[in-house]
Amino acid sequence: MYHKVSGDYFSTGSVDREFVYRVNSSTRHSERASKIVEAAAQLFARQGYHGTSTREIARIAEISENTLFRYFEHKEDIFWAALRLHLSGSVLHQELQNGIADSADPQVMIPQVLACLLDKDVLKPESLRLIAIAFIELRHKAEAICFEHLSPIFSVVNHYLALNIESGKLRTLDPSIVTVALIVTTMVYPKFSELISGVPLSHSDSHEAVGSYAKFWLEILAPPAPSSTPVALDVVGQRVSNTSP
Repeated sequence: MYHKVSGDYFSTGSVDREFVYRVNSSTRHSERASKIVEAAAQLFARQGYHGTSTREIARIAEISENTLFRYFEHKEDIFWAALRLHLSGSVLHQELQNGIADSADPQVMIPQVLACLLDKDVLKPESLRLIAIAFIELRHKAEAICFEHLSPIFSVVNHYLALNIESGKLRTLDPSIVTVALIVTTMVYPKFSELISGVPLSHSDSHEAVGSYAKFWLEILAPPAPSSTPVALDVVGQRVSNTSP
């Protein structure tokens, strides 16, 4: 007789029964650990690290506090697991990587970069709050973890901008400042816009937001049109007349 486990069939012999038990136990362990981390992420993002207790995390995860400590030795371990979970999706999709590697036209790539940043869980409100809490309340380890997960994606965008600035496809600006500005646009513009105008942003979805952001940044980054006739100025900045007195 055979039992099916994760798509494979195993004999009910004594050795195989032990293996099936280990597989099922491992799956249950993983599922419960994930439930703890997800519950903790919600609480940490809402209440901060010091404002969240392991008792609360256990209650949301529907387990006892004693059971929680069988999975995580310290509360700080749970926080770092929650932060890593939210940062784990920060990877550029292959099409975007290829376009960046080929230094494709900014008219095509800038909208794709903005769409990618908007789509990433790392730039969602809960993730941003966890990052902020990490730097404010647990700074000693935050920088290393954020660097590990965020530096690759940000460095690639910065490199693409630097190449296109050097080639003249984009205006001569500091690529690192432009990279930060692009990221900040997707992170905080919707809320800051509401603070300025008093009304929520009118974008109905992320596609519309990408179009609006891309139009703005492509206009900002477009290289200046060459002037056909230079204008002469005198020492005080006044236009010099070409006509004789």
